Amino acid sequence: MKIHREGYLILLITTLISVGIIYGAEYLFPYSEVIRSIFVVLAIVLFVLVLQFFRNPNRFTPVNDNHIIAPADGKVVVIEEVEETEYFKDRRIQVSIFMSPINVHVNRNPIAGMVRFYRYHAGKYLAAWHPKSSTENERTTIVVRDNQGHEVLFRQIAGAMARRICCYVEEGMRVQQGKEMGFIKFGSRVDLYLPLGTKINVKLGDKTISGESVIAEFSE
Repeated sequence: MKIHREGYLILLITTLISVGIIYGAEYLFPYSEVIRSIFVVLAIVLFVLVLQFFRNPNRFTPVNDNHIIAPADGKVVVIEEVEETEYFKDRRIQVSIFMSPINVHVNRNPIAGMVRFYRYHAGKYLAAWHPKSSTENERTTIVVRDNQGHEVLFRQIAGAMARRICCYVEEGMRVQQGKEMGFIKFGSRVDLYLPLGTKINVKLGDKTISGESVIAEFSE
C-alpha cells in the first residue's frame, strides 16, 4: 500500500505520539498489565486510523474523451440542476460526492484538457453535507476544457473536520483524465458542475471510486 506524500509528516507525528502513549503507560501504570494493554491498543488504533486515511491505492482509469470520471471516492449526495454563479453563470447539473474519513482522499481529474480557471477561497468549515458548504466553506474551484470544447467545473470543499485543501493544478496547465490533482485532509466533498444534457450514470447514494467510476457522459 502506497502512502500519499501529504501524510508523511502527520504519520511521523502520529508515530511519536503512539510511542509516547505506550511508554507513558509503562511509566504511569507499571503494575497494571491490563491498563498498559489498553493504552497499547489505543496507540495502535490511532496509528492505523491515520495510516488508512493517507493511503494512495493505484487506480486504472478507463480513458475516454466522452466520459466524466469520478474525482473522489465517496457517496453521491447531490444530483440536481442549479445556477452556477462563479464561472459559468448559468444552469448546470451539480453532482456532489461526499468523502467520509474512511475514504481515500486523493482527488483526480474528471476529464483531460486545459485548466482554464483556478481560484482558492478561504472560508468556513460547515459540515460537508450542508447546502451552503459549496459557497461558504474553504474551497478551490477548477475548470477544465477538453479538446472538444466541453468545460467541467469541480470544487474541492473542506468539511467540518477538514482544515487543509491541497491542489496541484494551476491555470494554463494541461491535465490528464484520472491523474491526481489534489488532496483534502480529514473528511470533505467534491462538487462537479456539468453541462445541461449530460447523461448522468449515477444515482443518489451510489458509491464512487476516484479515477475509475464513470459518473457521466457528454451528450455530444
